[in-house]
Amino acid sequence: MTDLTSQPTPAPAGLPRRAFLRVAGASAASVGLVLAGCNSTDPLPVVPIDPNLLTLAAGETGLLNYLYLLEQLEAAFYQKVVDAPPADLLPADKAFFADLRDHEVVHRESIRFALAANAYDANRATPLAFNFSTLTLTTRAGVLAAAQQFEDLGVAAYTGAMRLVSTPSMLSFLAKIASVEARHAAFVRDLRTPGSFAGDDVVVNAAPLQSVSLTKTPAQVIEEAKAFFLPIVVSTSLLPTT
Repeated sequence: MTDLTSQPTPAPAGLPRRAFLRVAGASAASVGLVLAGCNSTDPLPVVPIDPNLLTLAAGETGLLNYLYLLEQLEAAFYQKVVDAPPADLLPADKAFFADLRDHEVVHRESIRFALAANAYDANRATPLAFNFSTLTLTTRAGVLAAAQQFEDLGVAAYTGAMRLVSTPSMLSFLAKIASVEARHAAFVRDLRTPGSFAGDDVVVNAAPLQSVSLTKTPAQVIEEAKAFFLPIVVSTSLLPTT
């Protein structure tokens, strides 16, 4: 049998043998360079991880972490007020804020349980600290204004997030929490202005939408709340939008 491996490779038709050898040699050299690059022991470039960037995961897991983060924020706010209430906060107000704190803790822990190992902070050594320096928490008026901001934002966040959920059990779970958040919002407004219950800034009263709460996307909510997370920057880029 003829040993084909020892025979010279014929030049393609129409290509002079000398030119073909030059092309073949260049191709072999190119392949050699590529293979040498693949086998290089040089370390690959490492992209540094920003410790102050929190990117929420994709899908419904990311949405649940987003709401979990907001519940942590609300619970931390009420805990701060309970621990250091302003001098003019009424005794009844203190009891109310303790109840609100307890509700938010229940919401926070319920979502944490649902997330289990998928919670964004499951492997964090220390819990996320929140920044309330932009709020006026030394007066009753300032505390109530902040509480209204958090509760209105929470209702808008749940309303917006539930539109992005397709799992029935998760939708039912979030709807139960959202209904409590709406009661909180109405209650805080009534503390600020007795008899107010709700306002045109959070309820749509224009036909064909009657008494529909405003809704905000995760990106809008995080943009509004970003000062409370500093120095952490929360990214919603992976969350669903439709």
